[in-house]
Amino acid sequence: MSEINSQNCNLNIWYDLPDEVWDKVPKIYENMPGWIGYKNGTPYWFGYEEDDIFVVASVEPSGLSFYAQMDDSDWITWIEQFKREASKVLGFDVGEPEDGYM
Repeated sequence: MSEINSQNCNLNIWYDLPDEVWDKVPKIYENMPGWIGYKNGTPYWFGYEEDDIFVVASVEPSGLSFYAQMDDSDWITWIEQFKREASKVLGFDVGEPEDGYM
């Protein structure tokens, strides 16, 4: 049986990137597994914060931030897919700043 854990990740999709970059982000969101839409302007996947399993994103000064409640292996698969898709769509390598992605 898998264990549900808290997950988080900040990506180098900075809040001050030009609109032409940010205009592409909703399509990435919508194409990710588990997409359920926006709640009060906030994107969600799989469920909402009151559910057992969910992913939520927000734009922070530290970059595009994800918080999730899910199994570790499912999280790794999901966030790695997000990074790959975002890199293709946005045209730059998307990753975590602490891993050297600027």
